[in-house]
Amino acid sequence: MQIVFDNVSRFYGEVLGVNRVNLTIPPGITSLVGPNGSGKTTLMNLMTGLVRPTRGQISVRGIAPNNPEALFRIMGYCTQFDSFPRGYTGFQFVHASLLLQGMSSKEAESKAWRAIEKVNLVDAAKRKVAAYSKGMRQRIRLAQSIAHEPQVLILDEPLNGLDPLVRSETIALFREQAERGAHVIVSSHVLHEVDMISDQVILLANGYVVAEGAIRGVREEISDRPHQIVIRCDRPSEMASRIFQFDHVVEARIHPDFQGILVKTTNASHFHKLLNRLVMEGINIETIAPADDDVNSLYEYLIGDEGGHK
Repeated sequence: MQIVFDNVSRFYGEVLGVNRVNLTIPPGITSLVGPNGSGKTTLMNLMTGLVRPTRGQISVRGIAPNNPEALFRIMGYCTQFDSFPRGYTGFQFVHASLLLQGMSSKEAESKAWRAIEKVNLVDAAKRKVAAYSKGMRQRIRLAQSIAHEPQVLILDEPLNGLDPLVRSETIALFREQAERGAHVIVSSHVLHEVDMISDQVILLANGYVVAEGAIRGVREEISDRPHQIVIRCDRPSEMASRIFQFDHVVEARIHPDFQGILVKTTNASHFHKLLNRLVMEGINIETIAPADDDVNSLYEYLIGDEGGHK
């Protein structure tokens, strides 16, 4: 079963949400990537039925989003916004959502504790959500979204506010859900996270899908555009002049903090091999890192400055 967008557009009056979206999303972890205003939230709201398409059709594993009763039996939705009933404990929040699914109190209690255990909040489950940290609130929302074992999980910026250990555990939970055959749809703006957790990625800009597939595959498709690399070194001026000897380097400039250089190259793999030669010749290179680990840099690869992503 798949999630299908068939020529879907959504307008808010004169404002474009998304336009002419055609997607077939298989089970597994799919990340929606883009800056604010790119259409990520609109795409998620269309999947959950919170907004209706202006034109086009959507099918979520065979269910139309305009059938919310059927849809939310198979779907869990974790927003990035706080929306907890006043005075509820973490357990009550998860338990109540399961009762609304029509479960018996006993079944709901069992599933609630199982979900709370998965997000490692058992010790805090009887505390009021109002006393939770931002990361704990994020985790209890995730518990609520997975408690009824949905076939589709829609997760809006689910890693925000999590410390590194909890973030790693949460990513493992996403993978567990995907391995049982679920769709896990994650929105994010951090490419290195997306590359680490995703089976595929959908990049959006100004309401359009501009690329889809694995991050590395997308980069291979646009290999004619330069890759950006930051090099931290002890002699940035000398390094810049030496780097310009490589015919595939199109730009090399001193980093604004004067502790290294920013390089653009059309052949990143060859460039890294040549850097080894410079190290052997005595230049002390401290670190080498891609400069395209945020989504805006990848947009420069894909659509250039005219994309209007702000």
